Parts: sequence; structure tokens; C-alpha cells
Amino acid sequence: MKPGPRRGFLAAAAVLAVVTLGSTQTVAGARSPAATRALGRHLVWSDEFSGQAGKPPDPSKWAYDVGGGGWGNNELESYTRSARNASLDGHGDLVIAARHENHTGPDGHRRHYTSARLKTLGRFSFRYGKVAARMQVPAGRGLWPAFWMLGADIGRVGYPRCGEIDVMELLGQQPRKVYGTVHGPGPDLDTGIGGTFTADRSLARGFHTYAARWTPHSVRFSLDGHVYEVVRKSDYPRRDKWALDRRMFILLNLAVGGSWPGPPDSSTEFPARLKVDWVRVWSVGRQ
Repeated sequence: MKPGPRRGFLAAAAVLAVVTLGSTQTVAGARSPAATRALGRHLVWSDEFSGQAGKPPDPSKWAYDVGGGGWGNNELESYTRSARNASLDGHGDLVIAARHENHTGPDGHRRHYTSARLKTLGRFSFRYGKVAARMQVPAGRGLWPAFWMLGADIGRVGYPRCGEIDVMELLGQQPRKVYGTVHGPGPDLDTGIGGTFTADRSLARGFHTYAARWTPHSVRFSLDGHVYEVVRKSDYPRRDKWALDRRMFILLNLAVGGSWPGPPDSSTEFPARLKVDWVRVWSVGRQ
């Protein structure tokens, strides 16, 4: 989740695709069990976020990052464990809410916004497969929702050696445009290598499915089943290191401000909400 404008990968995404996005497609859930088996794919992990309203996300599946130190991106929020910032809505969704309020975190940083950053580190990680989430993103200047992954060995090797896959990033002031990016050691670390997809309407108007199919050889980014960018190991710039060969864990967060989106302004509505219907991971055969 490094900041900065993303550049296209070998010009593969230099032309932004613009298509009509109507009702959301379920990436694999809509297939019959027989069809799923035929594809060599099976579900290995998921969270459907079922439960009573106000209940926190399942602690056996999710942990929290907390604090307000900017997270390497000069972000303005303090991440908390509070149910005010991350809880179930009672209708099958997880809601990550960014709020405009004063908060001093356990790290001593005083901030004027709160939000939540959830992670599966220590609960679940995987190596290769398809990861997807059905979400409704918020719109508004300075909002930065993200669905992404980091190498599970980050505590041992550090960043950027652990590698990073940003399945979905979006700037609230540009709610039609989604970014899919990979990061690793090399001069292109900050900007990342990947592509973008521009819809014909705001992605904040409804739920959409954001996914990445990750194999030893490539990462394919898609929105509602439409593949809009492929980052291939064989085409990877020699000056950068492919760091996507280790187990990874999943993160969900809603940042406020930062070097890339800039700060919110008077037009940004709070609380801002990132709604997540489900997160699923499949193993994928014939890689």
C-alpha cells in the first residue's frame, strides 16, 4: 500500500479500459460444485461476515494493526480495535468506518481521524491461488480503501523483501478508477508495477468483486470478472526483484489522507464506510 501514482506495466495497461459495470458478478461462487472441481479450484479460506450487528470480526480470522504513526504513507488516521471502526452490520457485511474524531493511540500519536486495519497475519496465509472480496468502497476526497497482501515473513525479512500485492486500491476522489499493483525490492518500489481500470460509473454506488489470481508466474487483476492487468514474472524489469514466491497474508483497511490521496476536505463525508460482503481464497489448479 505504498503511495504515489502507479505506472502501467510494459504499457499493457496504458489504455484504460472503460466498460459498463452493472450487477456484480461472483467470481467463482456462481459456479456449480462440479464446474469448480473441473477447474481444479476449491475454496480454502473465507469469511462471510455473518453475525449480530455490532459484533467485531471473527478474532480467529482477523487481527488488528493499531496506531497513528502514518504507516509509511503520512496517513492521518489512527487505527483502533474499536467496534466503532470495524464491526458486523447484522446483514452479512463487515463495515470498516473512518471517523472524524480526536484519538490518541497506544503509541502516543494524537490524530483527528480513526479507522481500522485488519489482517490475517498469524491466522491465515497462503501461497498461490485466487483471492477475492466483494465490497462497496466509499467516495470522498482523501479516502483510501485497500484490499491487499504482504509476505507472511515480514517480521523476519522486513519490507520490501517480503513482497506486496495490492488487489484493490482506490482514491475516494476518483471512485471510478481501481488500481492493481505489485511491489518488491527495486527502484520501482514506491510507484509499484501494475495497472488500472476505469469504470463508467462510480464504484461507490454498489458492491463489486475485486480479485487477483496469483501463480508462480504471474498476477492477474480483475474487477467483476474482467481481467484488466497481468503482471508476468517473465516480463518483470531486471532492475526489480520478484518477491512474490512466499506465503502471504490478507489486509483490509480504510486510510484517511496520506502522500498519495492527499487530505480530506469539507466535501468529504464522515463517517466513511468500506463495506465487505465476503473475502474468499481458492486454490487454483493447472498453474
